[in-house]
Formats: sequence, C-alpha cells, structure tokens
Amino acid sequence: MLGANAPRKRQPAKPPAVAPAASAPVLPPSRCNEEAPATELATSSSDPRSYLIQLAETAQQRSRQVGVARLLEQAARDEIRDAEAARLPQAQLVLSSGHAGSIANGVSASRGLEARASLQLQGPLWDWGRASQLIEWRRQLAEAAAAGRSGAAEQIVLQTVALSLDRSRYTLQSQVYGQYVRKMACLVEQLQLITGFDKGRASELVQAQKSQQQAELALASTQEILRSIETRLRRLVGDPLPPVASLSAVLARLPDLAQLQKDLLAAPDVAQANAQALASARLADSVSAGQKPQLGYLGAANLSRGNGHNADWIAGVQLTIPLWRAQDEPQLSAARRRAEAANLQRDETIDAKAWRLQEVHEAAGNALDRARRITELLRSSQQLRSATLLQWQQLGRRSLFDVMGAEADYYALRVAHVNAIYDAQQAVALMGSMGRGVLGLLQ
Repeated sequence: MLGANAPRKRQPAKPPAVAPAASAPVLPPSRCNEEAPATELATSSSDPRSYLIQLAETAQQRSRQVGVARLLEQAARDEIRDAEAARLPQAQLVLSSGHAGSIANGVSASRGLEARASLQLQGPLWDWGRASQLIEWRRQLAEAAAAGRSGAAEQIVLQTVALSLDRSRYTLQSQVYGQYVRKMACLVEQLQLITGFDKGRASELVQAQKSQQQAELALASTQEILRSIETRLRRLVGDPLPPVASLSAVLARLPDLAQLQKDLLAAPDVAQANAQALASARLADSVSAGQKPQLGYLGAANLSRGNGHNADWIAGVQLTIPLWRAQDEPQLSAARRRAEAANLQRDETIDAKAWRLQEVHEAAGNALDRARRITELLRSSQQLRSATLLQWQQLGRRSLFDVMGAEADYYALRVAHVNAIYDAQQAVALMGSMGRGVLGLLQ
C-alpha cells in the first residue's frame, strides 16, 4: 500500500514542473514579446509638418464655406467702388411723350401730343465729409469681410489638423490595444495547456479569456472611433485619404505665452471685430454729416416738341439746407449706439480670447507634464510586468490575477501616454488658431 501510494504523493509535484516546460513552446517571442513604441507609426514617411500643411491647403481649396466668405469679400470690395463712384458727376437723360396742355390766366394756351427730352448733370461740392465717411465705412466692412474669409479658412485648417491628430492618436491606440489582445491571447494559450494538466486552474483560464475579450472590445471601440474620424476628415480633404502619418511630435513644443498674447491682435476674429467697430464709427459720422447743409453743382437742359416748341436750361450750384426732419435725431442716436456696441464687442472678443488662451496654455502644459510623468511610470510598469510574468511562469510565486493586473496597468498607461501627448498637441493647435494661425506654427 505504501509502495502503491508513493507515486501518488509525488505526482502532485509534477504539474508545476511540467506546465512551464510544456508552456514554453506556446509563447513565441515574435508574438508574445512584441512591444512596438507607442508613439511611432510605420506608415507615411513624409515630413509631418509638410503632411499637415498639404492636408490643410487641400481642405481650404475644397471648402464651400471658404468659397462663400471669399465671394462676400469680393462683394464688399465692389461696394467700395460703388461708394467712391458717388463722388463723381452723375448724368442722366430722361425721354417722355404724351398728351400735354397748358392754361394761362384761365385760358387754354395749347393742347396736343408732345415729346420731351431732359439732360441732367449733378454732383457734390461740399458735404461735410459724408461721402468720404461712407467710403471709409465700406472699406472697413471690406476689411471685416476679408477677416471673415481668413477666419473661415482658419477654422477649416484647425478642423483638418485636429482630425489628423486624432486619426494618428487612435491609430496608435489601436496598435497598443492590438498588442494587448495578442498578449492576452498568449496567456490564454498557455493556460489552455496548463489546464490540460491541472483542471483546478480552469478559473484562471476563464479570467484570462475575459481579459482577452475586454481587450478586443477596447480595440473594436477604438477602431470604430477611428473610422468615424476618417469619415469626417474625408469630407474635408476628399477621398481617398492619404496614409496616416506619425504626428506624435509635430506640435509637442509649448509656445511662449507672451508671444501668443501678442499674436491675439492678429487673429481673424479680432481683426473682424475691430474693422466692424471702425465701420460703425464711420457710419455714425456719415449720418451726422448727412444732416448738415449740402452744396452741389447741377446742369440741366429741357427740350419739348409737338405741342409747341420750348427749350430751357440751367447751370450752377445748389445748396440744400435741412430745416427739420423728425427722423434725424433717432437715426444719429441709433448709429452712435451701434458704434459704441461694436467697440464693446471688440473689447469683449479680445478679453475672452486672452483668458481662453491662458486656460488652453495651462492645459497644454499640464498634458505635457502628464506625458513626462507617465513615461516614468511606464518604465516601472514594464519592469513590474516582466518580473510578474517571469515569477508566474517559472517560479509560481505570482497568481494569474497579478499577471493580468500588471498587463492591464501597463497598457492603460501606454494609452494614457498617447492621450497626454495628443491632448497637448490639440491644445497647441488651438492656441495657434487663436493668433496668427495653425499654419504659422507648422511653417
């Protein structure tokens, strides 16, 4: 009995020795130890800055929004010419015919068909600067339209750059989750072999399969977001999309806050608000000038044939003196209040952008600091997961739950590192768009 039981006592000690030996072949180094850097893409080899500039220019050329803003700017330029032409002489010829008659001292003098021709020429001599103010008003409106076109183009550029950065972000995340899925698949394969010898460890296999499924779900969700981003980017730059580029360092430097604050005044929306404020002031001045006496020149010649033969002419100057019009005071008051409101709107635009810039600058700095801290954590996490996996495989001193926890923590840190880098770059792109433009940063 003792001799028969001796092998049974020694047999439980065999599975730990058999499992590592048998499990070694199911961990191919090319698959289980694949750890590509989380910030590199083996895709487009073009310069990332040139890549983004080319995409942004393509999006601007394709944008209907930019096309609309360009047409509005051209229309505003035409209105400048219209205002300038108002200072030139105006000539017109009036032709009329019909049945005409006249009565003098109660006696009918003539009656019958008559044709008339009238040639008129007139223009301003002195209008208290009204025409000049109207020209300047139109000029400022044209500047506002030009700034609006620049702002529309800048928004398209920002959208294109932001979507390109997110496309690169989620492509990197897909790589990280793909490696996580392969790592969990390796553990599942190893545990399937182990449970072939030790049925009591079937719960570990179920847990590993669950972790693999969770990793696959995270990968599928990331790929779904990536497809959505590519659809939106395709609308801007057309189809097919160029290969995704590695953009992990293209805007990774934090710009100087003082310089960004100076660049705020060159932003399209600030320039547009300033031009609109100046235009409102010029319009108020033109309304005020239009309510003062107006001096102009005129010339007219009239000729009639048929019911008599008559001709008369006049040439000289004409002074128009407004005595009282009820609408003058409300018109001037409304114009001045609009000018004051436009000034306040401009100041509010600048102030809001200044505070927003500080907020985004702090967010970018925090994201870069977070990326540096995660890099340090990744080193420790890599050491921990390697040691935990080794102790579980060869020494049996760690449980599978320790291994999966270390793996989950490591890959979560890698995803967090990718997010921190791209959060910082998105903030830098936004700060660029608030000043001289994203393309200025890229160039």
